[in-house]
Amino acid sequence: MGKLSTHVLDTMHGRPAAGVYCELYRLEGQRRTLLRQLHTNADGRSNEALLSGEEMLAGVYELLFHAGDYFISQGISLPQPCFVDQIVLRFGIANPEQNYHVPLVVTPWTYSTYRGS
Repeated sequence: MGKLSTHVLDTMHGRPAAGVYCELYRLEGQRRTLLRQLHTNADGRSNEALLSGEEMLAGVYELLFHAGDYFISQGISLPQPCFVDQIVLRFGIANPEQNYHVPLVVTPWTYSTYRGS
């Protein structure tokens, strides 16, 4: 079985984003089910796989990253409301036998993602 993981990189400061609050949801039609809540570790990663083994199912998921709160906690003065605040990344798992890594590269003004390995 594959696994799902994430990693948050703070490119404003050029370092991993430690302490970012994240939520993982599974979407089924109009239903949105919370599966995990976590804070990223010192390396900007989750301490364990977000999904693995029998939990790893094909389907549509969302990762919600609380980026605005993270940058405020870093002492960055941001306008209110924040330009980049809560980032929702909706993605699909087509083959649960594969590994899916969802990195987030973020500043208070922009973000990007890709499917990592």
